Amino acid sequence: MVSKKIMTTMATSVALASIGFTTIGQVAPQLGAHVQTAQAATSAINDYINNNNIQPVSITNQEGTFSYWNGYENGVGKPEGVVIHETATPGATAQNEATYFNREWSNIYTYVHAFVDDKEILNIKNTDYTVWGAGPTANAKFIQVELCEVSSTDAFARSVANQAYYTASKLVQYNLPFTPGTTVLSHNDVSKKWGETTHTDPVGYFATWGYSMDQFYDLVGKYYNQLKGNTNSGNTNTDNNNSGAGVNDTNVIKVNNANGSYVPLVAFQDDGSVKKITNRALANNTPWYTDQVKSYDGVTYRRVATNEWVDSSYVIG
Repeated sequence: MVSKKIMTTMATSVALASIGFTTIGQVAPQLGAHVQTAQAATSAINDYINNNNIQPVSITNQEGTFSYWNGYENGVGKPEGVVIHETATPGATAQNEATYFNREWSNIYTYVHAFVDDKEILNIKNTDYTVWGAGPTANAKFIQVELCEVSSTDAFARSVANQAYYTASKLVQYNLPFTPGTTVLSHNDVSKKWGETTHTDPVGYFATWGYSMDQFYDLVGKYYNQLKGNTNSGNTNTDNNNSGAGVNDTNVIKVNNANGSYVPLVAFQDDGSVKKITNRALANNTPWYTDQVKSYDGVTYRRVATNEWVDSSYVIG
């Protein structure tokens, strides 16, 4: 984890630390011949996701230690979009990164809202409030999520599916349109737009898998439209989708636990019974795309991810 501090340039660190901000480090990689071969072999990540029916996991809410509760420039609960990062720490899981940031943020002046790997979407800061991840201007505007570096095509596909889903769900949660480059940006885009950082993530890491931000946008569009109840894909910056009317399709449910801070999930076992999932849950008052219904012991469940089901009694819309 030490690499994050090393990769942040001294000039940027000093300038931003003095006002309480810094960035997550990213050095543009030198792409060698071995990387070019990898690109040619793994140029259809989105097709791989579709062909293998890879489903995003549920978002786990695990409030961290970041103790600043500042609203965005438009107010508390009013982000303008999502910035996409990657960790530059090969092999570290979402939980590894969360543990590190929760311990070190006051020393490295860096924090983000969520970490994503191939198995988990871990939200560690309430997205109604700002974090320190991309420079003062972007920090005041955007939710920020980090993609963990993995070592196989399957893991990469699952991780970007999870990151795209998290991004889409946040756009829907805050009634934001999906507009590539405006409501969804890479850290590289932020660096070019405001010049407050010099980081290029996740462009270099994506390239090692033959992937690009344009392909990522396609995936975000897919999940965004599923959550909004549309069947088309891609950019949805139209008058109809900017109405802020929220989610109203029959395949999208909104869940809430009136007696707790989150909505529990269950998994169906081989014998048809259900078992409570203890390491993941759904945030209250959030929309979820659902594609299947099952019943057990008089209770009806709706599927929100691969073998992750929510009791219909928590559905409020």
